[in-house]
Amino acid sequence: MRGRYSSAGISYSFGPGPVSPAVKILIWTNIAVFLLQWLFPRVTLLLGLRPADLIQHLYIWQPLTYMFLHGGAFHIIFNMLALWMFGVELERMWGTPFFVRYYFVTGLGAAATTMIMAMLPISIAERMYFALTIGASGAIYGLLLAYALYFPNRPIYMYFLFPIPVKYFVMIVGAIAFLSSISDSGGGVAHWAHLGGLAVGYVYLRGGRLHPLSALKYRYFKWKMNRMRRRFDVYSGGRRDDRDQRVH
Repeated sequence: MRGRYSSAGISYSFGPGPVSPAVKILIWTNIAVFLLQWLFPRVTLLLGLRPADLIQHLYIWQPLTYMFLHGGAFHIIFNMLALWMFGVELERMWGTPFFVRYYFVTGLGAAATTMIMAMLPISIAERMYFALTIGASGAIYGLLLAYALYFPNRPIYMYFLFPIPVKYFVMIVGAIAFLSSISDSGGGVAHWAHLGGLAVGYVYLRGGRLHPLSALKYRYFKWKMNRMRRRFDVYSGGRRDDRDQRVH
């Protein structure tokens, strides 16, 4: 949330602005598949990621399709909200091709992490082998990681109450995912996918594949937007020194 001060009072804007092309398609696709799940519940069993089905029955589409499924209204609402809040700015900065590639690399990386853990000789492996994993959270965690790398000190409201820098927020959610994944409470299955999204996103961006012109393109885009806003007097009565203060 960002505040604007003027003689008439305070105005607020929320989020990164209009939805970018790839983010819009991803959001509508997730909503469409969620409605399909509601109409035909068996779709969840067929398209969700279940290592036993992938290995024994060769359901090779599951590592891709699982990220478009969700387990309830709150699950999809929070995932799509995060996709909009963090994905829009990254897509503008990177460009649509790189953004789409990164999104699916982290989502597939989260699926691969789940598959690997299900095959290891550890206590949780058998439970993961037969468990069903669904949701875009692996890719969303990858977006959070990328956002923290590019905007580490950008404030974000944790639980919509406590503002902290994004870099600390990602550290906290990563630590929660790790501790939950190694617990023996039965809830650690999906947390390995979250960790996979974080880890694969970090390796992908730090492994020489970071878009070389992304920061420059973003600065140029921001300059053009500010120039257009000044031209059309969008900030009339506003304050120059608060233009870049964003709180999500």
